[in-house]
Amino acid sequence: QVQLVESGGGLVQAGGSLRLSCAASGRTFSTYAMGWFRQAPGKEREVVAAISRSGGTTYYADSMKGRCTISRDNAKNTVYLQMNSLKPEDTAVYYCAARLTGYDGRLYYKPNDFAYWGQGTQVTVSS
Repeated sequence: QVQLVESGGGLVQAGGSLRLSCAASGRTFSTYAMGWFRQAPGKEREVVAAISRSGGTTYYADSMKGRCTISRDNAKNTVYLQMNSLKPEDTAVYYCAARLTGYDGRLYYKPNDFAYWGQGTQVTVSS
């Protein structure tokens, strides 16, 4: 089992940047594929980005492609989401999620694919 704690959210003006971090407990972080999701009020939770166990394969939602970078440091048990050129429509609670997998290179995109979730961090982008 893994526990996830997000940090780095906050209030930023449109066009600004934020770097979210997700720290994981446990000694087997490298066996988990990771994802970042977001959920705005009244909307469904949606994937932002995903990364494979080793970090060698990544996926980005079309809405964030070119504006964010997902990365991970398995030695630090941490996954990051660097977001640039933020827009008001990026305002949401951002969650990181983990799924145990035996396959490196495998990515997961759907909320139901993930068994472990952090508590979320609020990102607010003002216009």
